[in-house]
Amino acid sequence: MSRPLHRGVSGIRVPDSIHDDTWDSQSKDKSEKDDFDKRGSSDHTPLALRSPLKLLFSDKENGFTSDPLIVGTPRSCFKLLLFSLKFSLVFIVVLALVGSFWWTLNLSASSRVRVYHGYRRLQEKLVSDLLDIGEISRGVSRWKELESCSPEFENFVPCFNVSDDNGFERKCEYEQRQNCLVLPPMNYKVPLRWPTGKDVIWVANVKITAQEVLSSGSLTKRMMMLDEEQISFRSASHMFDGVEDYSHQIAEMIGLRNESSFIQAGIRTVLDIGCGYGSFGAHLLDSQLLTLCIANYEPSGSQVQLTLERGLPAMIASFTSKQLPCPSLSFDMLHCARCGIDWDQKDGNLLIEADRLLRPGGYFVWTSPLTNARNKENQKRWNFVHDFTENLCWDMLSQQDETVVWKKASKKSCYASRKRGSRPLCGRGFDVESPYYRELQNCIGGTQSSRWISIEKRGKWPSRANLNKNELAIHGLLPDEIAEDSDSWKAVVQNYWSLLSPLIFSDHPKRPGDEDPSPPYNMFRNVLDMNANFGGFNSALLQARKSVWVMNVVSISGPNYLPLIHDRGFIGILHDWCEPFPTYPRTYDLVHAAGLLSLEFSQPRRCTMLDLFIEIDRLLRPEGWFIIRDTVPLVESARALTTQLKWEARVIEIESNSEEKLLICQKPFFKRHAS
Repeated sequence: MSRPLHRGVSGIRVPDSIHDDTWDSQSKDKSEKDDFDKRGSSDHTPLALRSPLKLLFSDKENGFTSDPLIVGTPRSCFKLLLFSLKFSLVFIVVLALVGSFWWTLNLSASSRVRVYHGYRRLQEKLVSDLLDIGEISRGVSRWKELESCSPEFENFVPCFNVSDDNGFERKCEYEQRQNCLVLPPMNYKVPLRWPTGKDVIWVANVKITAQEVLSSGSLTKRMMMLDEEQISFRSASHMFDGVEDYSHQIAEMIGLRNESSFIQAGIRTVLDIGCGYGSFGAHLLDSQLLTLCIANYEPSGSQVQLTLERGLPAMIASFTSKQLPCPSLSFDMLHCARCGIDWDQKDGNLLIEADRLLRPGGYFVWTSPLTNARNKENQKRWNFVHDFTENLCWDMLSQQDETVVWKKASKKSCYASRKRGSRPLCGRGFDVESPYYRELQNCIGGTQSSRWISIEKRGKWPSRANLNKNELAIHGLLPDEIAEDSDSWKAVVQNYWSLLSPLIFSDHPKRPGDEDPSPPYNMFRNVLDMNANFGGFNSALLQARKSVWVMNVVSISGPNYLPLIHDRGFIGILHDWCEPFPTYPRTYDLVHAAGLLSLEFSQPRRCTMLDLFIEIDRLLRPEGWFIIRDTVPLVESARALTTQLKWEARVIEIESNSEEKLLICQKPFFKRHAS
């Protein structure tokens, strides 16, 4: 250990006076000799090399000293020369300091400000880094845990809780962040495992009243039975086959034998607008059709919330004023059964948005009393829809009772043969491939896209998931890139299941040497991929025969491969992860984020990582899982935040990549106690 450093000279007493007595040189030399002899070995420093201070105060006992400046002796001359040299050296140093100070004063004011602020920024950065290091060194126990939200936030959906003349429209600019954790309702229970959970859900898990169940007006809403603790959906019952008959009717109107032939007709993805409680999509699952339910935000009795609780794809969305955050030409069928949308309103712009989302050769199915209108007002409305769809190059295939089926043109040549005064096609500047909640347009979109391929010419499911060389070229990709991505995700999914199996089934009894049991195919149902890229995670899950559906999300901060994801027969949306996701709390069993933190926080953002994690906590079901794969520093930062969210977390090394790590988190099941 280094010794303490002392400044100045201590223990030195200055004599009160200097005597004027003159000593001759002989007496002076004798005195110095006697003084040297008295000191002996206590001071071996040559007299000429001692400091002026030491020479000046060497004879403290007598209260005075000999004057080193007396001229006449060789020793005195040497002292005078030494003093002159030291004085010159001090003078040069002082002169240099004065010059440096004068040069500094002559710097321009702007330069001084820049230097000062640059120094302050460095200083503040240093202090910040030191504080971070200090916090880490003290351990994660110093991070303060977040408080629980009050009960009114149990079904809170940010951005949609502000009502105006248009109902609950999406308004994120007015949203205040909630820095608290949303707890489940008091009697919440973990949903039943798929496929049982498709037909039976717990009443306490959703916000709905018995009156809302009994007053449900749509076809799919009526297929419910309510008891004390559960809601049962009768779509799978032999006693009630309304959905099956309805689906069979639609297939016949298209010209197919039954709904099992939808795949052969090129239909894979369906957008169900105002979906009720998802029974239509649930029935189509048996035919390998993937149906995304969308509906407006509803404070109670939500169609989206009940559909998600059943383990079916759904999200909050509306056609009222904004375009959906989905690419053009994304769905093979649009379905609206008494969905509550007045298609004759907004001067036809609602139908234009439906046309943008529909693939060439796709089908639009509408079931409404308006199609069988008897009074003049309703007939006028029906005639507007009929004429406008013709203007969009839709061919009305059939009409039975209240149901009408249209088919969109497969070729662009139809638009050139329309009547004069028809709605124009969007130019390249307005025909955005993937709009993000843009205002509704009054021109026909999608016609400028290189993805204009009719559903008849696309691959049939499941081969559609593997696009051919020409289809990949549209997205600027090569087959080798997709093949490499696919192989990588197959290995990742296998590793995920191996890691999660012992964590989920840790109570499984096994003998020494036995391997952990294989996890069931249905241990997850609702999956959110926050940074989907090519959709490889979704593809690998299906190839591994996992009974899941995946909401693929492409961030607005990164490259947009959402059109590719839809072309592969999957579903997904564009999203800004500094904004809340359009869904209710407790939606997903598994949230996956590979490379998302690097993408979102490699540049300054208006939100923090903690803001993002609070939103993920809202989306996760109790006992749900969150998997992060990212660079080591970001994973370590994320690991520190999990303490604030009360998650159970562990970091996993990746053998094949030392620059990345896995962070596997589980959201605990905290029950709200009665107040």
